Amino acid sequence: MEDVKTTFNGELIVQIIGETTVVPAEETPKDLHFLSNLDTMVSMIDTFYCFDKILDVGRLDAAELIKDGLAKVLVYYYPLAGRITMNEKRKFMVNCTGEGALFVEAEANLTLEEIGDFTKPDPVTSGKLVYGLLDPRNILQNPLLVAQVTKFKCGGFVLGISMNHAMADGTSAMEFMKSWGEVTRGLPLTNPPFLDRTILKARNPPKVDFTYEYEDIVDVSNTQTLFEQEMLINKSFIFHPENLEQLKKKAMEDGVLQRCTSFEVLTALMWRARTQSLKLDPDQQVRLLFAVDGRSRLDPKLPKGYFGNAFLMMNCQCSASEMLHNPLSSTIERIQNLIKSVTDDYVKSTIDFLEEPKRIQPQSSTVFLSAWSKLGFNSMDFGWGEPFFAGPPRLAIKEVVLFLAHGKDNKGINLVLGLPASSMKIFEELMEVYKKSKKPLALL
Repeated sequence: MEDVKTTFNGELIVQIIGETTVVPAEETPKDLHFLSNLDTMVSMIDTFYCFDKILDVGRLDAAELIKDGLAKVLVYYYPLAGRITMNEKRKFMVNCTGEGALFVEAEANLTLEEIGDFTKPDPVTSGKLVYGLLDPRNILQNPLLVAQVTKFKCGGFVLGISMNHAMADGTSAMEFMKSWGEVTRGLPLTNPPFLDRTILKARNPPKVDFTYEYEDIVDVSNTQTLFEQEMLINKSFIFHPENLEQLKKKAMEDGVLQRCTSFEVLTALMWRARTQSLKLDPDQQVRLLFAVDGRSRLDPKLPKGYFGNAFLMMNCQCSASEMLHNPLSSTIERIQNLIKSVTDDYVKSTIDFLEEPKRIQPQSSTVFLSAWSKLGFNSMDFGWGEPFFAGPPRLAIKEVVLFLAHGKDNKGINLVLGLPASSMKIFEELMEVYKKSKKPLALL
């Protein structure tokens, strides 16, 4: 485990030199595309992909090749060329108009090396590599996909993607990017998209068999003031495969767990250390929200290549004292039980529960874990090999914690989070304790 520091040798200036609307290369269906109750988040999600190869391929510029590939891949993923609309029941749908995606070309004043380490999301620097000029209030007029290619002085480039979350979750977005790379290289799709989302339609009448509680949490610890008064510090912590194996071994030494995954132990460790670092009141309720993929948990499983959202947000909650006074294995066990609870019945019940619009979940004393480490976002290839880094340009909100893939074969995990300065100092110290201690994690 190591703390990753970013070195930066000057201000990044990105100049947009052209904007083009890219429509599908062939005629596509003009229809209304159903969105399921898991497709209700219509905000834009940003990612960026860094390539240090030379841009020119023969007489063609890489940006032109990527743009041509976008036109081709939109034939298969044609809803992405449409626009969000609402039906008579005020539910979101996609009007497949074929209007196209926005493609932006830009130039940077630096080399990729001068920017330094990309493993730490930096909103000031990395945010310039994703197009940010769409008005979020115009969701019914905005394109569902925006791609920005920024060329650097070294010949490398960064592809910044902004995609409407209603169109895809992480798994679907990853498959789209892979497909885009394949058609750009002139290859057939290895995993064509399955576009019919009506297979996740709510039952009639809805049948809600489980309880879903996201009650407001009272901030008895006054952490909101802490976040407002101190500078927010973003840091990255690298866990190599050997670190993760060591953590799992330590977590199981008290005999409570028979097994645990890297995700489970690192999630519990992060949540525990974050709770300690904020010095919360013992009676403070704390909540962890994390996503579980429902694709393989449905019966029958969702078709291969299902293009849409199929993740369910799971809620793990307890008091600060309950977490800190019990061994880490008890928190891991809570997480494991929640993951096991995502069955075919649970997924269908959740879809039915969401048939009526629900209010936004409260954020007080809540951690949103976004685990990208297994999604393979850096596995696409436009002809210059895989990107040397792929991830989000920023933490969406201060309550978000990211797990990104790291290292050879992406078997390590890069934990990224933001905390007030005083809390980050404690968090760093706790990471060192967890790393060096010979005691079982259950006793720490």
